[in-house]
Amino acid sequence: MSKPINIAVLSTAHIHTKGFLENLKKGTDGRRAYVIWDDVPDRGKRYAKDCGATFVADLQAVLRDPAVDGFLICAENTRHLPLLEQSLPVGKPVFCEKPLCTSAAELPKVRELLAKHGTTLFCGYFQPFGGVMRAIAAKIQAGDLGQVTHVRFRNAHHAAYGRWFDNPDLQWFTDPALAGGGAFMDMGTHAVHLLRSLFGPASEVWATIANRCGAYPKVDDFGIAQIRFANGILGTVEAGWIHQGGPGGLEVQGSKGAIWEIPGKGYHFGVPGSEPQAVQPLADAPITVDRLIAAIGKQLGAAELKADLEACMDSVAIMEAAYQASRTGAWAPVAGNAAKAR
Repeated sequence: MSKPINIAVLSTAHIHTKGFLENLKKGTDGRRAYVIWDDVPDRGKRYAKDCGATFVADLQAVLRDPAVDGFLICAENTRHLPLLEQSLPVGKPVFCEKPLCTSAAELPKVRELLAKHGTTLFCGYFQPFGGVMRAIAAKIQAGDLGQVTHVRFRNAHHAAYGRWFDNPDLQWFTDPALAGGGAFMDMGTHAVHLLRSLFGPASEVWATIANRCGAYPKVDDFGIAQIRFANGILGTVEAGWIHQGGPGGLEVQGSKGAIWEIPGKGYHFGVPGSEPQAVQPLADAPITVDRLIAAIGKQLGAAELKADLEACMDSVAIMEAAYQASRTGAWAPVAGNAAKAR
């Protein structure tokens, strides 16, 4: 029998909590949801009962428990930092749902904690880690596309029309004080993280972010952002909760060719006048809970973790600039990269 890998779940607020707990429940390597803490006891107790974990109302008791191997933070977006401030000093790997935090002003505190305690930290992003995206990244880095000029990524679903957040456990997604934003904060951050992972730091952003359907009027349900990367590449991100159908995914345009997704046939590389060739995927890298287990087992390289963490942090600053640009109607500099803006 495998030695237990004990995961402490800090809050069950996030919509992905159920899937993460299912992963832990079905694992055959000893992984399990060992203990759950939640500042909403009824919610935490329901999840704990369902997955066979112990509910503990005392957060400090959970943090001090020597049997815990790693932490999984599934709190509301604006409550990530307080939990990071308490979990990172423990020194055990931390998986924090995305976004890492909702303000660039919070990033120095996270960096300070990491520098002091050296804790492994990553977020709930998954786009860059699939085999196809890893193959696309390799083709870009190898120069197969030539000079990349512009890219785009749409990440959207129909949550607003589907009334997903009428569920009392999920209503916080429509409260700016808890979510830090709406659909663009929720869905756009995935697209931003992928483009930042592929193309490096960004210098400035223009965006229009608003509520279009009225289902959840206190937050945005749709947004489009133009991101100017420090290397000159222009990226377009579209995200929302009002997408009823149509293509999504990544498109990359370069001087030697392009990569795009053909519906039902996957990603292809092509140039005008020739038959597009399917992108052959590399091996998948672990994501979300699997990534936490790999981090606990020290199966992830330090350089890989560091690069992704920088992308997670930069994504916070890019998202903040997008919301600022939408408010002002002007290009907004990305915090930490203002000197690189045009």
